[in-house]
Amino acid sequence: DIKGVTESAGVRFSYMPIIVKAVSLALTEFPILNSIVDANCENITYKAAHNIGIAMDTPEGLVVPSVKNVQTLSIYDIAVELNRMQTLGAAGKLTNAELTGGTFSLSNIGVIGGTYARPVILPPEVAIGALGKLQRLPRFDDKGNVVSKEIMCVSWSADHRIIEGATMARFSNLWKSYLENPGLMLLYMR
Repeated sequence: DIKGVTESAGVRFSYMPIIVKAVSLALTEFPILNSIVDANCENITYKAAHNIGIAMDTPEGLVVPSVKNVQTLSIYDIAVELNRMQTLGAAGKLTNAELTGGTFSLSNIGVIGGTYARPVILPPEVAIGALGKLQRLPRFDDKGNVVSKEIMCVSWSADHRIIEGATMARFSNLWKSYLENPGLMLLYMR
């Protein structure tokens, strides 16, 4: 049991580290989404490092620290870093280094019960995702039977000066395929 292993090491575990790793894997295939743009939209800089920003509601308000170099981290390493950043955020002790350098962000509105949002891109980044609350809902299986499935609404925003909607949709489909097929995700992990 993953939660048992991580909690015995003092690390709280949720779906978020898996979601973050799936984003990084999908960014490898869609590097334009891991870029930044200058204020005049004249220069696009592709970033090699996947520094995934995680929006956090803290006593000081909304902050977005980033997990650095996600492409090189294991899911466990991401969980450790998220735990560390959440502890620092709650104490108001995140540093400027932790709050800068993001290349793509996620906002988990599900932790406060939200199901859908239209996320606002954090400049100079060019894309962001909002994750809704995981819900158990009725769905049809391949044979037309009603089954219980865990469903999470996700919404993406992209800077359309740089990214076409079709690119964002393809990224989303790949990201979703990693989460729905963990074996596929494992196949491409580094």
